[in-house]
Amino acid sequence: MILRRYDVVIAGARCAGASTAMLLAREGLRVLVVDPLDRGSDTLSTHAIMRAGVLQLHRWGLLDAVKAAGTPAIRSTTFHYAGEKIEVQIKPRDGVDGLYAPRRTVLDPILVDAAVAAGAEVVHGHSVVGLLRDGDGRVRGARVAGADRRAFDVEADLVIGADGIRSRVARLLDAETDYAATHGAPALYSYWTDVGLEGNQWFYEVGGAIGTIPTNHDETCVFVGVPPAVFERERRQGLENLYHRRIRETSPDLAERMASGESRSGLRAFAGAPGFLRRSAGPGWALVGDAGYFRDPITAHGITDALRDAESLARAVTRGGESALRAYQRERDDLVRSLLDLSDRIASFEWDLDEVKQLHIDLSREMKREVDILLQVEGAAIGPGT
Repeated sequence: MILRRYDVVIAGARCAGASTAMLLAREGLRVLVVDPLDRGSDTLSTHAIMRAGVLQLHRWGLLDAVKAAGTPAIRSTTFHYAGEKIEVQIKPRDGVDGLYAPRRTVLDPILVDAAVAAGAEVVHGHSVVGLLRDGDGRVRGARVAGADRRAFDVEADLVIGADGIRSRVARLLDAETDYAATHGAPALYSYWTDVGLEGNQWFYEVGGAIGTIPTNHDETCVFVGVPPAVFERERRQGLENLYHRRIRETSPDLAERMASGESRSGLRAFAGAPGFLRRSAGPGWALVGDAGYFRDPITAHGITDALRDAESLARAVTRGGESALRAYQRERDDLVRSLLDLSDRIASFEWDLDEVKQLHIDLSREMKREVDILLQVEGAAIGPGT
């Protein structure tokens, strides 16, 4: 039963929202999370969780649940630049024994269940449709509505928008965009059996990229990234044609493996969207996950971003005060600006193979810095529930 008063109301029960709710509830706050979709419903995703994200799941006591769901460990990533192949081994460290790429139908329910176990109230089929403000304009709660559109008001000290790239909460706040990237790479993906490749495989050619990511049910997510002009020019002829032709041209071996396997899902498409940094904290409100920060999925870092920012925001909330929320945004922006710019440059497809190879080296350096910062952080909202 939804009450009329909480410490925190969160719009969105996906990676960022459910994680934030879990961490705040573990600190004893009364948290309400609402989401318009059913628990465990699928969503567009790259699936891959990088080392920083796996580290957090381990620290939160949730990595075993991801493994128990049949998510395979990924212990290598291989980069293909035309005829050159570079394999990177994932060395066990700090509780991270590999990378993981769970389906969102697996990961999101694990996070939601952990939030509920910690004491948060999670209600599906409901959305934040408005904000309550006091005379000074400070957010004091949210208007919530179910599928029947009947709305009611819930008071809260803090309202958090974790409702994605097209965040309604951000629109209601008229949250400014502090920094906007330039490029958005369209992507196509589907799930295949019997691909038979070890670890993550990334293939790059001038003007395009494809990749394979092992996931649940012995399936592999096979994706294709193309420039927007190619996507728009060829979508009228059928995206299936574009998808399979790009794979054949870039990796005939992968195309052959897919031909002997089976696709258990239809083709999914993302038309692309430029990355951004939104203003993500203010009097009585905050944004987290894609609602506050989005970068092109070509670098497969979105889930890791969401988990990292959830932890950072939860720590700021438990410290208390608007200065802590402002510090959350500053720390996030300082950490991710280089990551955002590198992702944007890769998403442009305006590179040769030597340049994209260097961009990946730079990206790896920034991801290592991200892990180092997480390992240095101690304090509230990082440990497993009791």
